[in-house]
Amino acid sequence: MKKLALHWKIIIGMVLGIIFGFIMNTVDGGKGFVIDWIAPFGKIFINLLKLIAVPLILASLIKGISDLKDISKIKTMGLRTIIIYVGTTLVAIIIGLTIVNFVGPGKGMPQETIEKIKLKYENDAGVVDKLAKASAQQDAGPLQALVDIFPSNIFTSLGEAKMLQVIFFALFVGICLLLIPEKKAKPLVDFFDSLNEVVMKMVDLIMLFAPYAVFALMANVIIAFDDTTILVKLLKYAGCVVSGLALMIGFYLFLIKVYTKKSPQWFLNKISPAQLLAFSTSSSAATLPVTMERVEEHLGVDKEVSGFVLPVGATVNMDGTSLYQGIAAVFIMQVIWPEGLTFTNQLVIIATALLASIGSAAVPSAGMVMLVIVLESIGFPAELLPIGLALIFAVDRPLDMCRTVVNVTGDATVSMMVAKSLNKLHEPKPKEWDDHYEAVK
Repeated sequence: MKKLALHWKIIIGMVLGIIFGFIMNTVDGGKGFVIDWIAPFGKIFINLLKLIAVPLILASLIKGISDLKDISKIKTMGLRTIIIYVGTTLVAIIIGLTIVNFVGPGKGMPQETIEKIKLKYENDAGVVDKLAKASAQQDAGPLQALVDIFPSNIFTSLGEAKMLQVIFFALFVGICLLLIPEKKAKPLVDFFDSLNEVVMKMVDLIMLFAPYAVFALMANVIIAFDDTTILVKLLKYAGCVVSGLALMIGFYLFLIKVYTKKSPQWFLNKISPAQLLAFSTSSSAATLPVTMERVEEHLGVDKEVSGFVLPVGATVNMDGTSLYQGIAAVFIMQVIWPEGLTFTNQLVIIATALLASIGSAAVPSAGMVMLVIVLESIGFPAELLPIGLALIFAVDRPLDMCRTVVNVTGDATVSMMVAKSLNKLHEPKPKEWDDHYEAVK
């Protein structure tokens, strides 16, 4: 009997988790049961993925850079990666603004609905927290984002999973390995090569638990939505975001077909486990180990490319988040600040959303923090900000799940394009968790 593919197992876990969550919402004590006895398994899974993310970035990036044997190749790969990432992000923002201006989901929203949303969410701890984080980021100097790239203590950076600092350190070590005699560099290169193999095997083992973890994560998400009335009212806005995200997926598939000459269906089939995990966890960073495993072993991208492009992408490439910020900003203005809907302000939104995506953390709901910065860049009245966030807060989590799928898909697409341009795209060689099991059991 043919073994069921991993992505189908994850889909089954997702569907069962959704059904279970809805059932538990109707049962007395069901919500508490899910929170106490089901949700922890999802958290354990995310913790395991985060556990291996940093060592995987460190090992794969150092090994990849040292394998290039030529410093000029780093410059070439880096420039191509950043240019493509900026290009796809601009496309995402423009798609978002086009849809929201054409559909106008915020026009004509009943005042009673606005008041209901305001009363329910304006003083919500989540909204207050997002405003506080955005304020702290804006209080920093204009070059603080640049300063934050350079770590003062790499062990602190590793412990706190500060991705840009880890990437900088790995690049620095990799370049230095190229600048010393090969005989001296070999022991350290071999160490990181071995570490990379071990961590990739960890990914294979952790993914055995994925269908059950996704069940727990989805059940926990569903029991959080207890006000379906407001969700229905915001369906038009959510539809704009989802439509825009679907168009971005279509854009990626077009690039895959035209540039890499690969089948879009083949690409989706190979990357789908990472997409499903991105949907379940709402975190590009947590999904990164799985994305790297799928891109390297199932899409055929060389480690030296995936090891650079994917960690950078998880930090600076937020196409789904940028698209969402454009739609959310205009939607909020359509509802409570229509006089701010000028062409100039929308150009500012494009520029600010592009810059904000680079600094956006690869964690759940970070996009909403960046949204505050985007709104403030166009002079949105400060006293209306809590109401603006309250308007979209009810549907932020499900939309966050969808836009994380786009972020991860974009990372995989760009890695294939960069690999193709450098002649580093080969036939995939998938590995299984038990490849070496017979020899050691």
